Amino acid sequence: MNVRKVKKILISQPKPSSEKSPYYDIAEKFNVEVIFRPFIKVERLTSKEFRQQRINILDFTAIIFTSKTAIDHFFSLCEELKIAIPDTMKYFCISESIALYLQKYIVYRKRKIFFSPTRKIEGLNGAFAKNLKEKFLFPVPEEHNEEFANFLDEKKIDYTKSVMYRTVSNDFEEGETLDCDMMLFFSPIGVASLLKNFPDFEQGDIAIGCFGNTTAKAVEDAGLRLDCKAPQPEYPSMAAALEAFLENNHKAHV
Repeated sequence: MNVRKVKKILISQPKPSSEKSPYYDIAEKFNVEVIFRPFIKVERLTSKEFRQQRINILDFTAIIFTSKTAIDHFFSLCEELKIAIPDTMKYFCISESIALYLQKYIVYRKRKIFFSPTRKIEGLNGAFAKNLKEKFLFPVPEEHNEEFANFLDEKKIDYTKSVMYRTVSNDFEEGETLDCDMMLFFSPIGVASLLKNFPDFEQGDIAIGCFGNTTAKAVEDAGLRLDCKAPQPEYPSMAAALEAFLENNHKAHV
């Protein structure tokens, strides 16, 4: 089936905090409307769910943070469990911006904080080597890859993973509709959210684009047609793939 001329695009992510998003440039270039409507959201585990892991946060002397989300949910859990983190706690962060984000919760200058200058776990190698006696807590989401854990295992770091948050479907409100000509997805959970909220959804001539192989597989497994995919050698980003798609789409509907 041919795709209709795309005039309105639903992007299943939160609205960018900056007006410099490439999606706004694309909207202006092709005279299309972009709507940001997250299909997923991140929620913290309940304190009861956390307790089931039988982890005592105060047994640890250092914490590894790989995202600002992990920081938010860690301190939120501590607050709910009435755990006061000692000033002696050490923090190991995957980037400087994540390390600086700790200022939201602690007095930064009074703590021992390390960060990777390369934004990769290997950049913390020197810091880990000097702190091998520490007992590390590693907050992670429910679904996570093992890249960081494999590195820690390889370096024989004494660490414990703790699931503290998960990604779930962001339910649509009653009466909310899918008024668009194209949808962009960035995770398999986003696709699952579409089917959960609109079990009778029929794609018809609506275009679907996605980022990543696992998301593409989720689209196809759902019996939907994938019209635009990134990354590809010539289109490394979703924005680049979308721009090329719209170029062809609008030419076909002149």
